[in-house]
Amino acid sequence: MKKIGLALGGGGAKGLAHIPMLEVFDELGLRPYRIAGTSIGAIMGALYASGLSGAQIRKTVDGVIITKGSTFREALRKKDSLRWIKLLDLEFGRTGLFKGDKFIEFLYEAMQVSTFEQLQIPLRVVTTDFYTAEQVVIDAGDLLGAVKASMGLPGVFTPVTRDERVLIDGGGVNPVPMDLLGDCDVVVAIDVMGEMRTGDRVLPNLFRAVLGTFEIMQKSIIAEKLKRTPPAIYIKPEIINVDILEFYKADEIYGQAEPARKQLRTALENVL
Repeated sequence: MKKIGLALGGGGAKGLAHIPMLEVFDELGLRPYRIAGTSIGAIMGALYASGLSGAQIRKTVDGVIITKGSTFREALRKKDSLRWIKLLDLEFGRTGLFKGDKFIEFLYEAMQVSTFEQLQIPLRVVTTDFYTAEQVVIDAGDLLGAVKASMGLPGVFTPVTRDERVLIDGGGVNPVPMDLLGDCDVVVAIDVMGEMRTGDRVLPNLFRAVLGTFEIMQKSIIAEKLKRTPPAIYIKPEIINVDILEFYKADEIYGQAEPARKQLRTALENVL
């Protein structure tokens, strides 16, 4: 059996599209030799590497997801959204909107794993050193802290201090870490960055402008890495008009990811 390396990229709520891709691996009876993840990809990678199936991860997410709404604010006003609000521990400080601690507690409850050594599949988590702008890859020791650092989008989540470094979202240096799987025979990269399409070229608000700039930078990094270290299989679900915190659009995201799911299944059947 060929060694499969699976790279799961960042993208906030769009990262829910990773779940149908993981379900394809389960359907084909395939087990990655190693996983590398950034941001939401690190979260999904940790859950999957802990031994949870794609279907179990979907059930876990659906258990806390915000109910449907046309906007993030409207979704928060609805009764069922209280399940999700419990995971949003507001910081009200200078370092971020959310601390992320409650989400990490939820993550541990879901997988019952706290260190890399306890995982069933080896995992590499990508973070960024805020002060040196260096990529910091973590694959040993405290798993939950590494995941928290990898998802630390500046201004949204509080940065993490680890080994005398201040770590933030890995998307700043490696949004889809396909180049960290050189010890694998077949590299599968899942890019869930998606895109925003609006008919009118209106001026973005402050939050969207900042996030949009970060996304532009990430897409440039991905394009360059595809030239230098192209994976055997590159899957990019067409996730349209989903913003970073719009997790209430889960059903829409799953639906948009369906063509990519079929593409991945065919690609894996042809390569393996």
